[in-house]
Amino acid sequence: MLIGATALLLGGGGLAVYATTALAGNNTPDAAAGHAQHTANAFTLSCPDVGERLRQVPRSAKLPVSKGLSSLDKQVHDAYHKMMGGTGDSVLTGLKTQRAKTIKMMVTAISKDAKRPGYLLKMSGCTMKPVTEGAGAGGNDSTKSVQDGWYQGQTQNQTQGQTQGQSQDPGQVQGQVGGQAQNGGQQDQNGGQQQGQPGGPSPDDFVDINNVQPNADAPPFAAPQGGNASTGTFVTECGRNEDGHFNSDNVIVTPGVSNGAHHTHDYVGNKATDAFADDNKLAASDTTCDNGDQSTHYWPVLRKLDGNAEQKPGAAQDANVGTTLTPATVTLTFRGSQSGEVRAMPRFLKIITGDAKAFTNGTKNANASWSCTGFEDRQLKDKYPLCPQGSQVVRTFAFQNCWNGRDIDSGNHRDHMAFSDQNGNCPQGFQAVPQLVQRITYDVPQGQSFAVDSFPEQLHKPVTDHGDFINVMPDNLMSKAVDCINSGRNCT
Repeated sequence: MLIGATALLLGGGGLAVYATTALAGNNTPDAAAGHAQHTANAFTLSCPDVGERLRQVPRSAKLPVSKGLSSLDKQVHDAYHKMMGGTGDSVLTGLKTQRAKTIKMMVTAISKDAKRPGYLLKMSGCTMKPVTEGAGAGGNDSTKSVQDGWYQGQTQNQTQGQTQGQSQDPGQVQGQVGGQAQNGGQQDQNGGQQQGQPGGPSPDDFVDINNVQPNADAPPFAAPQGGNASTGTFVTECGRNEDGHFNSDNVIVTPGVSNGAHHTHDYVGNKATDAFADDNKLAASDTTCDNGDQSTHYWPVLRKLDGNAEQKPGAAQDANVGTTLTPATVTLTFRGSQSGEVRAMPRFLKIITGDAKAFTNGTKNANASWSCTGFEDRQLKDKYPLCPQGSQVVRTFAFQNCWNGRDIDSGNHRDHMAFSDQNGNCPQGFQAVPQLVQRITYDVPQGQSFAVDSFPEQLHKPVTDHGDFINVMPDNLMSKAVDCINSGRNCT
């Protein structure tokens, strides 16, 4: 038996690196069964998240920084393919050289009109990291109790775990990379993958919702209650993307760059949203929302894992394979604060919740919630739910609900927003604004048959799910929403 051999599993252009463990001298039935069930040690590329460390990005540097961030993601994607013919250390060395050049360009652009972020120059090196199955990158157990405050957006306090496993030394992976591409997984009778989808997801990423204990007192879209709470809600109806508005751009993170997301986004609301839509273009656009709400809502598409490989950016060219599923329902609710009244969001406020790279970054910023209709007192953070017949898969994003009162965006697209504590109190210097909750349901085939779009090295893990929002409500509509929420009414 080969010892330390590696299989590179290809799926529609996607690549995950799986290094097998040595089984020589241990051919017991139990050992053989365990090896057959799942390839033992899997590795993925883990690179420092430069975008997360950005602080001040002057207007003059926005486009160079956007291009730089997109290039860094493309370099990681390409490194997978280079592993087919190289060794781990040579790929990592080449990747580090590429990243160093790109990061230096970004630092130079920023330093022309802002303080030079020299600390970014130390973030070029990447590592091979083991993929630990089961509890996910952050070691979270989705079946454990979730405190009430988590549904106010308290995932930052609830999920501080770091990626499990130690970084793999480049020298240790030398010679471990380069095997033949293999067929990854056989279909079961329900259309799921017995051995795992090439490039992810893994069978360990799914859990039967019937086996999850209730861990939430109320659905995550319920309004706060209590003596001081602002108990009203405002629901904006924007459809469910019946028009098929998709692209692989990210106008918040990588404006001005086509395919800046490297995965496909599903849109409702503003019809003009793409990488090149500035605030003026958004304000002039038509919308799918009622009441003239021109806001932009988007999230990674969910795909049926049927092998459909659409050869275009964001799809098969970026390791996202399968037929795109249209949501059955999309509910967009703004709710109040446990501690008191909320104030209006400024127009063009931009918010990202969750982390598309949570599998390698760790789960500090993860904020996806998965469940099934009829079971929403059972919420999952790092597992896909297997729902019973007739029950729909539910994705929920409860956005940050505290604003710093100054900025509509920030360098890393996070610092201007924060979560309140479980009592609704915002951090010092922040004030409560209406909390957006995006709730999306899907009819999916039975079995392990679906996955969210992701960056290739994130292996389609559910913990990487994320939502995006740009507030383009007219001021009078935002005022109506705030009044409804603060007066305890439920409005649409």
